[in-house]
Amino acid sequence: MMKAVRLELFTQSIPETGHAERLALRAEAGGWDGISLTDSQNLVGDPFVAMALGAKVTEHLQFMTGVTNPATRHPAALATAIATVQEVSGGRAVLGIGRGDTALFHLGRPPMPTEDFFARIREVHAYLGGETIDLRGHPSRLRWLDRASQPTVPVDIAASGPKVIAFAARTVERVTFAVGADPQRLSWALDLARTAMRDAGRSDADVSFGAYVNVGCHPDLTAARNLIRGTIAAFAHFSAMPGSTGAGLSASDREVVAEVGRRYDSNRHLSNAADHSTVLPDAFVERFAVVGDANVCARRLLELSSLGLERLVITGPTIDADPTNARVHHQLVGNELLPALRSGSAEPRR
Repeated sequence: MMKAVRLELFTQSIPETGHAERLALRAEAGGWDGISLTDSQNLVGDPFVAMALGAKVTEHLQFMTGVTNPATRHPAALATAIATVQEVSGGRAVLGIGRGDTALFHLGRPPMPTEDFFARIREVHAYLGGETIDLRGHPSRLRWLDRASQPTVPVDIAASGPKVIAFAARTVERVTFAVGADPQRLSWALDLARTAMRDAGRSDADVSFGAYVNVGCHPDLTAARNLIRGTIAAFAHFSAMPGSTGAGLSASDREVVAEVGRRYDSNRHLSNAADHSTVLPDAFVERFAVVGDANVCARRLLELSSLGLERLVITGPTIDADPTNARVHHQLVGNELLPALRSGSAEPRR
């Protein structure tokens, strides 16, 4: 039987230097359960510093990296960073982690091969659990965790392809899918994860499932689509990264994703105006993301949560989105969409 839990709502943001406290206060006051912060050292500030600062001025907000990677940071250093946030926040930290995209691109490195990623995840997970691991014959553990007072930090893998989805469901506490907002593809990902989880002898209580969802909330559908083309392209190209097959996509959507991957320019990451963002057909945008007025967005998101998701990480307008339309989006999300999701009704309050 599926777990009956309250849907957690995270907002996605960047750890902009000098604004960490304001971002956290605004997210908590706005009714979000958590904030997910990007880790891309050449493009934004340090998310762990931002989370610690935000934790000091909030009471309930959760803080998640969205996402970090175990390639630019050694697993021991990564585990210590998030465990420090866990202590500072009183147990409100989550380690959101993936293979690495722009963080590695700007170092002239490709995303981690999946087998290397899996090995480093096991190390991070072991460090956080207080275990000793063998590093070329040297026993290594986070000794300072003996003095820690908070629970073990949960690890949340951002998963797009079948290998990563299955590994995550077998290994860590949380899986947050980055496969778009098409219910059919999310159902495919959930079925794959649940099968892997059960094959590993784990139960529903052992793994929490969520999804990253691109949301453009605006009464004008064209404006809604154009608010988030850049973020849609970014998430679409995750399914076209080296080693990815576009599994779970229809043949036509697989070709769209492949074209985004061929054209993707990480120097213009998250840009609506980038060439790789302009190739997205409107029908793909409306299927891969959630766009429309608050009523439409609420209905679509509640449909996704009914599949068995416990958490939605909502990404909104890109940095180069039309500012007037972006303001409309944020007003609708705060005043109508979030209350509708909290009530479980597709009819937002007016």
